[in-house]
Amino acid sequence: MNSPTIIVLTFFVVWALFLLVLMEVIRAKLVLSREFPANGFSPDNANQSPFMQRLARAHANCVEGLPIFGGLMLVAIVTAQTAVTDPLAYVFLAARLAQSLIHLLSVSAMAVTLRFSAFAVQLVIAIFWSYALLQSLLA
Repeated sequence: MNSPTIIVLTFFVVWALFLLVLMEVIRAKLVLSREFPANGFSPDNANQSPFMQRLARAHANCVEGLPIFGGLMLVAIVTAQTAVTDPLAYVFLAARLAQSLIHLLSVSAMAVTLRFSAFAVQLVIAIFWSYALLQSLLA
């Protein structure tokens, strides 16, 4: 049976892919409808709608976090230490999804606070995983 860590790592990658595909589908629609030139997009969607800008940042947040959070899960998997990451894996995923969804919905002060809170949960989990994995691997 697959561990929660393996499932969450896979969902994390799939979520980043989903955000990328969503962005590219919207871009393709804009190009095909001749609302925007194919060579007119900036990587951060700065010249697009506020939603597209938030979508680009939500995707970038996932990609930026993948080496850290995903790396810790991968270390746990390849060293057979998923007992360290399994208990909080789904909490991590819920916080990641919450961060992205809040980012897509709003940039109000309350939304930014909630988004940071979701990120802080991920950060605390990563610090705990780092400590526990290092302790386990160096023992």
